[in-house]
Amino acid sequence: MNLQQMKELLSRGEGLNCEFKEASQQLPRNIFETVCAFLNTDGGIILLGVNDDSTVPGVDQDAAERLKTNLANLSNNPQKLNPPWLLFPEIIEIDGKIIIAVQVPLSSQLHRSRGEIFIRSGDGDYRVQGTHQLAGLLNRKLGLFTEQRAMSGATMDDLRPELFDRARRLMRSYNSKHPWISLNNEELLKIAGFYSEDEQTGLRHLTLAAILMFGTDEAIQRAAPAYKFDCLLRRDNVDRYDDRVQIYTNLIDAYDLMMEFVEKHLNDPFYQDEKANRISLRDIIFREAVSNIISHREYTGGAPARLMIYRDRVILDNPCTPHHFGEITLQNLYPFAKNPSICKFMIQLGRFDQLGSGVTNINKYLPLYANGSKPVFKESQHGFELILPLNKEVTPEVTPEVTPEVTPEVLRMLQIITGEMSRIDIMTALGLKDEKHFREKYQQIGIASGVIEMTIPDKPKSSKQKYRLTNAGKKLLEGRKHE
Repeated sequence: MNLQQMKELLSRGEGLNCEFKEASQQLPRNIFETVCAFLNTDGGIILLGVNDDSTVPGVDQDAAERLKTNLANLSNNPQKLNPPWLLFPEIIEIDGKIIIAVQVPLSSQLHRSRGEIFIRSGDGDYRVQGTHQLAGLLNRKLGLFTEQRAMSGATMDDLRPELFDRARRLMRSYNSKHPWISLNNEELLKIAGFYSEDEQTGLRHLTLAAILMFGTDEAIQRAAPAYKFDCLLRRDNVDRYDDRVQIYTNLIDAYDLMMEFVEKHLNDPFYQDEKANRISLRDIIFREAVSNIISHREYTGGAPARLMIYRDRVILDNPCTPHHFGEITLQNLYPFAKNPSICKFMIQLGRFDQLGSGVTNINKYLPLYANGSKPVFKESQHGFELILPLNKEVTPEVTPEVTPEVTPEVLRMLQIITGEMSRIDIMTALGLKDEKHFREKYQQIGIASGVIEMTIPDKPKSSKQKYRLTNAGKKLLEGRKHE
């Protein structure tokens, strides 16, 4: 989080995705109630050292590092948060005052704090009351995150015991005192969130995420028949390939196999950091890039995730449920885990630092690796794409102007948009009441097709967000009139 983002949060005040808490020398007693509520609802940011009225008394300077460390450690304690979720607090100084910012994502799991389930509403945290509220929360999570799909026929026999041992070794190398190292296999599955539990019957089932992480190759293909990572070298034969590795195995081995492909085909030039330590720029960059396509792809989709190495660039793409349409930059970055449990476990293994670190670290290190080149991150209705130029900036190809193809629903929307209109105004004019239907059939396709655009693209969730026709949308309508 940068200083500008911090100032914007303070100016907006508390709300559904932002909570201020006083914390001079001690963590607030109810902080994990808020963490739990954000995990269960839509994620959010907690700012320690800020009053409810947005004034900033700050955190005591001598206590800041201690509070940051305590919060990170306690977030991995199931007595505070169950299942645990490792947090990465940041210390930020603003106008001479210290604030600790805690980013909490939306989780695919159901979390409890001190045995209670909390959700976020307005600017407060509330205990879940009644089975109807609990059922609604669970159904929403299952609808958003397919990694939590219950594999009702799967048993421990479908998992490979040696992968659990390997996971523990990776955790130990990442953190010699990692609290999960001593857990047995079933305890490890539970704390990682790889069980789906029926709150009424108490029955537990392994999730799709558990099979993908620890399953045999046969179990993985049964659970996700289209699962594949496709690594292609296209230096000479760009239409097909010069070398190819197709990966169908578990995610722990899949990561290593993709990194081996990168090491085989990409140079690793000598580089020393500011402390004169030799570091591998290639490994830093592709560690983040490979972890990204593993953690954020849609595993129930029919398309493979691909890693393609060309002479002048590397492209990684994968099918996913898009959350941000268009290019993702450091300025508009709002991390959103497509597979929160898988993402969390990859962090525990030390595969990458934290949610959102890929955009930050690749932007930092790629220019050092590739002569000043800058990466391009973007999402569309088809999925995610990361372009890593190897020797020069990516020059956009100039293509003839074409009339975009749109669905009948999008064309109908274009015909009613005048000037700048809010989502509610557009839905009312269309006679629609279902926000999800509007978002999937109208808004997202219209933006991806380039015929409508947001008035505040850097803040997709802004309450002041409106939509307008692009030049392409206007030309399309004009052409239809002439027809």
